[in-house]
Amino acid sequence: MDLNIYIDGDQGTTGLDLQNRLRGGEFRIRTLPADVRKDAAARRAALNECDIAILCLPDAAARDAVAMIENPSVRVIDASSAHRTSPGWVYGLPELDAGQGERIASASRVTNPGCYPTAAVALLRPLTDAGLLPADYPLVIHAVSGYSGQGRAGAEAHEAGARAGAHSLKVYGLALEHKHVPEIEAYAGLAARPIFVPAYGSYRQGIVLTIGLHTRMLPSDVSGTRIHECFSERYRDAAHVRVMPMSSAAPMTELDPQVHNGSNDMSLAVASNERTGQIVLSAVLDNLGKGAAGAAVQNLRLMTRDS
Repeated sequence: MDLNIYIDGDQGTTGLDLQNRLRGGEFRIRTLPADVRKDAAARRAALNECDIAILCLPDAAARDAVAMIENPSVRVIDASSAHRTSPGWVYGLPELDAGQGERIASASRVTNPGCYPTAAVALLRPLTDAGLLPADYPLVIHAVSGYSGQGRAGAEAHEAGARAGAHSLKVYGLALEHKHVPEIEAYAGLAARPIFVPAYGSYRQGIVLTIGLHTRMLPSDVSGTRIHECFSERYRDAAHVRVMPMSSAAPMTELDPQVHNGSNDMSLAVASNERTGQIVLSAVLDNLGKGAAGAAVQNLRLMTRDS
């Protein structure tokens, strides 16, 4: 395979992790030297000379990068949130439905999912598709990410302040305008905006996301067991999604957000209490893996599999 892959934004958290994942692999990776990394002419040339550009940039810079591309043969994977609900862009979650992998493989513009939406959509989309969850259910989604989710500058600031008492947990997004909410609503098949409450923990990377459901607000035949069966069927052949066993004899009582760190894997689980009529859906993934660079590599391999 002799494809030229250009990473724009190679020194950010996602860009650095992406290079580590691709190092020594089947692709020719190009980045710009430090002295011209922000030079518009050099970036424009690199963007138009590559086969696939991977954008690891802030949203505004990602939009500018796309506008620089004049070569119609250049394909793009955008790891920012700039194009996640934009027309003409294919959502880069291969597990979204049975046909999404093929759509990504043939796309010229792919938008990587957000780290939190990857987890939320993976939990919710199978249920709305199957009619097990009403599209207008009043959802509350809670998630905790490692502090690397703040980006390189935020991570370095946290680590520099660790000895001075950096936060152990910081809840944010309380204006209820988090930029990931429209993405979750669109791709989870929802008809009502969910409440999303994210937080940063004092560990470097890994996400645990939970969604609570009340059986009294679900269709009468829906139970935790049926939801678990839906997940098991949906993700039976998904290489990077594991549905955790559900057992009344050994119920899940805790979650480790760091269990998939360094990988592109994600675990989904269902906890259910028939007496209280409550269900908790959960997902665990690496925010730098399946939530960012790992997903970009997965999409890159889909887009180049016939090359």
